[in-house]
Amino acid sequence: MRQAALALAFAATLTGTAGGDAGALRRDAERLKQKVAAITSSAERPDGHIRRTTVTEKEVNAYLVYDALGQLPTGVVEPAVRMIGAGRVSGRAVVDLDALRKQRSSTSLFDPASYLTGRLAVTATGVLTTTDGVGRFAFESASAGGVSIPKFLLQEIVSHYSKTADSPAGIGLDDPFALPARIRDIRVERGQAIIIQ
Repeated sequence: MRQAALALAFAATLTGTAGGDAGALRRDAERLKQKVAAITSSAERPDGHIRRTTVTEKEVNAYLVYDALGQLPTGVVEPAVRMIGAGRVSGRAVVDLDALRKQRSSTSLFDPASYLTGRLAVTATGVLTTTDGVGRFAFESASAGGVSIPKFLLQEIVSHYSKTADSPAGIGLDDPFALPARIRDIRVERGQAIIIQ
């Protein structure tokens, strides 16, 4: 589940943070946690019925503010998601790009990463398609600090921050990924996504 969540957060989401008062945001975060618990429970005890669960952009962003911070890699903060519709999603996070530069140690003036320093907001937009429990992300555009960046540079950022012991190369933007909890399909609409089990 973490890999799918990171893939969406890195490769697919918002140009701002969730707004509203703290009490309302907490309630939205709690609502998403309850929906995730129900999805997980349904996966553990399948009964042959098709289940549809709607999660809103507001709930996801509230969860990211209150509950997901401990799940994010060091150097990644302020994640947010925007559900644009027709499968399109946009993701945003503030990322420490100095760590990436140190790993790469490039000295070329033509390397775009050599101009990206410090903590910058990185955004990515694309289309999420899902079929039979497998998701794919089709990259459309990305930026760092408001400046357009090529796909290969976004891939380096995502790879750097998504490395794990099980996945030492990190998440590949073009790699298909298994949907967790027996989810068969995710339909992204404007401001919400419908999860089908």
